[in-house]
Amino acid sequence: MGHAVLDRPAHPPLPSIDPSEPTMTLLIEESASSTQEKAHKARGKVRLREHLMGWLFVGPFGIVFLAMLIAPLGYALYLSLWQKKLIGGTSFVFLGNYVKAFTDPTFLSGVWFVVRFSLVAIPLQILIALAMALIVDAVTSLFTRFSRLMVFLPYAIPTVIGAVMWGFLYSKSFGPLTDIFGLFGAPAPDFFSKNLIFYGLINVVTWQWAGYYMIILYAALQGIDPSLYEAARMDGAGKWQIALRIKIPLIAPALLLILVFSLIGTLQFFNEPQILRYLAAGTIAPGFTPNMYAYQQAFGLANFNYGSAISFALGGIVFVCVYAFLFFTRKRRSFF
Repeated sequence: MGHAVLDRPAHPPLPSIDPSEPTMTLLIEESASSTQEKAHKARGKVRLREHLMGWLFVGPFGIVFLAMLIAPLGYALYLSLWQKKLIGGTSFVFLGNYVKAFTDPTFLSGVWFVVRFSLVAIPLQILIALAMALIVDAVTSLFTRFSRLMVFLPYAIPTVIGAVMWGFLYSKSFGPLTDIFGLFGAPAPDFFSKNLIFYGLINVVTWQWAGYYMIILYAALQGIDPSLYEAARMDGAGKWQIALRIKIPLIAPALLLILVFSLIGTLQFFNEPQILRYLAAGTIAPGFTPNMYAYQQAFGLANFNYGSAISFALGGIVFVCVYAFLFFTRKRRSFF
């Protein structure tokens, strides 16, 4: 018998060394780096175009902001460092006007008034706004929408018109309070007297701003997850417990926001007393509030330097008060 001859497998061919391979590798790397560089340049152009478009949109506001706010503030600050005298002309006094302001009894009396006014008006406004927001949030009906509009409506009325309207209501000569109290044989309260002007102004400011604060709180209440209310009801919580334990703590940031707004606005109290002073028969003096005093100095007595110093001194007081409040509440965003 013949033996079959098995074919031996052929050895795999040895890899050939092509001298052009390093060159190809370099070309590929150069091509990849060139592609990355082009992509980077393209992204840079896109970012530059986006930045330019952003500045294009922000530019008009920035120009108005610089021209109508920053430049006047800078000029007012410059004026506050000078003093104009009848003899000797204008001289540079640096902080002399500020020292005079903080030793001026009229200015300090106005500051003390707005501080006392803030301690009463701000909590009252927040409590009324919070109560109305909780009621509107709890009651869902067609009447609720109408109520929101009516509560917010005073904020939409210009401050001057609102002050004139309340001046008519407070008037003892032609206001309706005299007729209403006359039906009961009682004299009408004189809210323009020295004893009641404080409460009369609190009423005007609360009427003007409580609706605005209510809308902010109501919007915050609408952002709360309704499942929290369902879980609380399953645990046996009532409406008062839900309001006090869930709703109010969760809208604490909104309460903090309106508290800061009201603090800034009340310390800059000007429009209402300035309008009503012509009806108050001398009860509201030109230096009733710091802003009124600055207005009287600048535009009544043409003392622009001292008026500017009073304005910046009041701005410093507002900044210190707001910063101190935010500093002490930075770790606790809830009041409860």
